[in-house]
Amino acid sequence: MNLMVVLLHIPKNAMKINEIFVSIQGESTYMGRPCLFIRTTGCNLRCTYCDTEYAFYDGKEMSNDEIFDIVENSGVKLVEITGGEPLLQKELPELLDRLLEENYEVLIETSGSIDIDKIDPRAVRIMDIKCPSSGEVSKNDLSNLNKLKPLDEVKFVVGDREDYTWANEIIEKYNLDQKVTVLFSPVFEKLAPVKLAKWILEDKKNVRMQIQLHKIIWGAGAAGV
Repeated sequence: MNLMVVLLHIPKNAMKINEIFVSIQGESTYMGRPCLFIRTTGCNLRCTYCDTEYAFYDGKEMSNDEIFDIVENSGVKLVEITGGEPLLQKELPELLDRLLEENYEVLIETSGSIDIDKIDPRAVRIMDIKCPSSGEVSKNDLSNLNKLKPLDEVKFVVGDREDYTWANEIIEKYNLDQKVTVLFSPVFEKLAPVKLAKWILEDKKNVRMQIQLHKIIWGAGAAGV
C-alpha cells in the first residue's frame, strides 16, 4: 500500500531534475547571454575534474509540464539542458520538442558517450568529448561525430599536453574544424589558460578557446549559477 501511495505522487512523464536556474551562459559560442539551465540528475561517467558531482544522485521527479512552466515564467528564451548526462532521461525528447515548438533556442550538452540520434536536430548539440586526463576517454562514442550538423559544437576540456595532442588528432581524423565550431577549454585550476592559448597560437589551430565565465564571475564552488 505504501508503495502505491509513493507511485501515485510521481508525475506523469517525469524527469529527474537536479536544479533549474537562470544565469549567464559561461561556455560555448553562446557565452555571455542570459540562459535558463535545466540540470538533470545522473551521469554514466566519472571524470576526474568533474565540477558537478552533486548532480550524480540529488534531484526530484518533475513532469515536463512543471519544467515547461518554470521555463515560460523565466522570461528567458535561451535554454540549455545539461547534467549529469541529459540523454539518460527517457522523457527528454518530449521536452525538447515542446521547447522547440514554442520557439525557444535550445542547447543540449552531452558527453557524446550516448547515441545523439534521439536529440531533435533543431536543437544545438554541444558534445563534450572526453580527453585522456578525464579518465573516461574509453567511453567516447566517436561515431557521434559523424552525426553532427553545422550549428553543433564540440568541446575538448584539456588538462595537459597529452590531452591537447589527442584532441587535435581527433579534430584532424574527423575534419571537425571544417564541420562545426570546436571549443578548447582548460581544466579549471589545473592547466593555465595562457599555456593552452600559447599552444593554439603556435599551431595556428582553427578552434575557439574558452574559459568558464561563470566561474570567473561567481567562483569555482558556486552551484546554481
